[in-house]
Amino acid sequence: MKTDSFKLRHIGPSEKDLGNMLNTIKVDSMDQLIYETVPDDILLKNPLNLASAMSEQEYSAHMQKLSAKNKVFKTYIGLGYHEACLPAVIQRNILENPGWYTAYTPYQAEIAQGRLEALLNYQTMICDLTGMELANASLLDESTAAAEAMTMLFAVRSRAQKKNEVNKFFVSEEILPQTLSLLKTRAIPLGIELVIGDHQHFDFSTDFYGAIVQYPGKSGQVYDYADFVQKAHQSEIKVAVAADILSLVMLKSPGSFDADVVVGTTQRFGIPLGYGGPHAGFFATREAFKRNIPGRIIGVTQDLNGNRALRMALQTREQHIKRDKATSNICTAQVLLAVMAGMYGVYHGPEGLTYIASKVNATVNTLAKSLENLGFEQLNATYFDTIRIKADANVVRKAAETLEVNFFYPDANTVSISLNEATTIEDVNTIIKIFAQVTNSKTIDKIEQIEDINSIDQNLKRNTEFLTNEVFNAYHSETELMRYIKKLERKDLSLNHSMIPLGSCTMKLNAASEMLPLSDPQWGNIHPFAPINQAIGYQEVLNKLEDQLTEITGFAATSLQPNSGAQGEFAGLMVIRAYHESRGDHHRNICLIPSSAHGTNPASAVMAGMKVIVTKATEEGNIDVEDLREKALKHKDNLAALMVTYPSTHGVYESAIKEITKIIHDNGGQVYMDGANMNAQVGLTNPGAIGADVCHLNLHKTFAIPHGGGGPGVGPICVAKQLAPFLPGNPIISTGGDQAITAISAAPWGSALACLISYGYITMLGAGGLKQATEYAILNANYIKERLDGHYSVLYVGEKGRAAHEMIIDCRPFKANGIEVTDIAKRLMDYGFHAPTVSFPVAGTMMIEPTESESKSELDRFCDAMISIRQEIAEITTDNTNNVMKNAPHTLAMLTDDNWDFPYSREQAAYPLSYIAENKFWPSVRRVDDAYGDRNLICTCTPIEEYMEAEA
Repeated sequence: MKTDSFKLRHIGPSEKDLGNMLNTIKVDSMDQLIYETVPDDILLKNPLNLASAMSEQEYSAHMQKLSAKNKVFKTYIGLGYHEACLPAVIQRNILENPGWYTAYTPYQAEIAQGRLEALLNYQTMICDLTGMELANASLLDESTAAAEAMTMLFAVRSRAQKKNEVNKFFVSEEILPQTLSLLKTRAIPLGIELVIGDHQHFDFSTDFYGAIVQYPGKSGQVYDYADFVQKAHQSEIKVAVAADILSLVMLKSPGSFDADVVVGTTQRFGIPLGYGGPHAGFFATREAFKRNIPGRIIGVTQDLNGNRALRMALQTREQHIKRDKATSNICTAQVLLAVMAGMYGVYHGPEGLTYIASKVNATVNTLAKSLENLGFEQLNATYFDTIRIKADANVVRKAAETLEVNFFYPDANTVSISLNEATTIEDVNTIIKIFAQVTNSKTIDKIEQIEDINSIDQNLKRNTEFLTNEVFNAYHSETELMRYIKKLERKDLSLNHSMIPLGSCTMKLNAASEMLPLSDPQWGNIHPFAPINQAIGYQEVLNKLEDQLTEITGFAATSLQPNSGAQGEFAGLMVIRAYHESRGDHHRNICLIPSSAHGTNPASAVMAGMKVIVTKATEEGNIDVEDLREKALKHKDNLAALMVTYPSTHGVYESAIKEITKIIHDNGGQVYMDGANMNAQVGLTNPGAIGADVCHLNLHKTFAIPHGGGGPGVGPICVAKQLAPFLPGNPIISTGGDQAITAISAAPWGSALACLISYGYITMLGAGGLKQATEYAILNANYIKERLDGHYSVLYVGEKGRAAHEMIIDCRPFKANGIEVTDIAKRLMDYGFHAPTVSFPVAGTMMIEPTESESKSELDRFCDAMISIRQEIAEITTDNTNNVMKNAPHTLAMLTDDNWDFPYSREQAAYPLSYIAENKFWPSVRRVDDAYGDRNLICTCTPIEEYMEAEA
């Protein structure tokens, strides 16, 4: 046994298990299984051209060597990114804890109550600080949130505005540059006209439907927007405010001056800079817009016993239902980062946050006073953390970089300095020393203490309370917070308890060796707009990762910028759009999408300005090639793209895929491949081999970035040669192609810190390990398929009867026993398992994906559970609603209650199989009442009793 082989640690089944598993699925070898599963004409003839696999020890040394190439300067660039102090109790117990980072999106609420409570805390914090009624459970970053605000306000225009085709959106020139770039990206395909200008001279004409302002502005100046908002509302113009979260502790909330939407980032609430991400963007708005708010909202409801329970509310917002009618393609969030930011609020509470914000403001005031004493002019009248100094930028830059300090230089005669929570008296004296060198001053008044100076005008000061809920006032010692975090963790089922067999979501091992660099400040404390020569280690990793992904996909170039799978979809389609336009084909706007596609596909196409035409599926679940051919020919003059998932969403390698891509190319279109199922391609085939032109990759699926309870995700795009010139750019740091489209996310390389994980995964597996991982993913899926044969029907298989890396089992026949697929999902909790994907892509079914990192023994436990549940279903009659399935999940409170009014034993309820007793997981609530939650939307920490009383 090669104990230094990472492949050995990542791939679940042992060599001893392999023969048994192959016998079970009736093949002689892995090669035979692959031959019977993957069409021969798309198999790669040569192995991937990647460096030899590193051991975990070699990789650790390699990353330490690379990290040393990063220069961690004291950075005061600002522009939405600030050094933050991550409390060690949050770092150790959340960021570094697989109980938190390996959890899945909380669709199964009964086994996700801890994460849901942490997110409810986050939403409450955002509502309190912004002064708004409703907040979601995070978005991808500040710029994405601003773009979502622009499109949401476009969707909720008045009837008159829609009738008159009012489409202008005002953008303050004080907006952050990366946000402006992303607004341009989103506006163009939707026909929104951006008008950029000075909000103080805005004419408020009826040509506008909305506006966005920055608070404080990018210059650091704090404006009073009360009159602006009032005048805008008089003209039926809705206003979004991009706000700095820490400044809202001291500044009056946007809600208090009647803003309609407030967006921003919670990065400075304890989240590492990470060269740009991942960070949790926030989005808060009025309750009137609850049906239009993008992303996910955590709501309070009750369980079957009437006890308080939490769930993801407003799930009808999901794109799988709205599809091409959706106004947003957001299908994920930054849950892990939102949990961390929310815990930062819990740990510090209102008094702690007030201390931190006041200290930042007092420190920058002390600095401003000292620089003025040196003879420099400070340009901002009112500011929170940022001052602008009139000085020769080149001279200051040279002096600053000599002392390892970064400022921002908006022009040749201005130096912008944004201080932060981590700024010390010593740091302030270093800044003063830099400016003293510029003036050749011999005498410097050294700062001994921060003066208690407040630079906020009285009419801008916050005068309302925030974070009054008990949760923000109870856990201020490390002991108490540690126990609170553990209390919540115990309510959640994550990969550290059992497999999460979610089809299409690939919940594989997130190895500790891949995760460790995230805690290293040499990686965590780099600003995304720092000079490139200070991030050489990052540049080497990101360039190598791009090359690795380009090789794996068989394409020519890669962009890491999209920070979720859905953003990758949008980016890929925008690159296709730019390609067509560069050839004069502005009219190409038809996007063909199979009926089985992910719901984000049609939503992304509409966002990219395309018209969706749905193609049919055959009874076998494959794309109807003749229907596709007919529609491609019909629309050949305007065909822009086909969006296709491969293997299909039904878990099958369609043998006609090369014919399908050829049909699209023959009719002038490009092929976009959704990379959701790339776990079944790596090393065996690739998007280039099947004839695609662009694909996005879910690094949080195939390439081992953990789901974190619903994010972070990373969705880079890989493209063929003709599309490479259009890869997305950034307004501050040069990235992308020579004809780059505008930004897709705020940071040049998106969530760069998370990309280290995928780099580790690929680097430690190497070409051979990656191919084996794919083979074992296929083996594990077919092993489950054979073990469940005779108990459940698999809906779709390949031509030789094999599944790909996932399969769909049909649960609809059980309706004859009164059992729905949801009942099976809930009963699995009693067996200690998270349910597979429920009712997607076919209602009443389950899609199972075991991944390569689950062992045979874990697969057997899951199969035993599914077979036991099938036997329980067989014993149920249609008129029997008081049964072990309908009452699932069973809580500890039920089992220990003196009364037991059920026609089955406590043992059958809680311990139906012997293995469960060794490692029992207890759901903390009974089945949640979604209908009650829909009628009573509550998305903050206010006690539910108040709402029950109000309803009564």
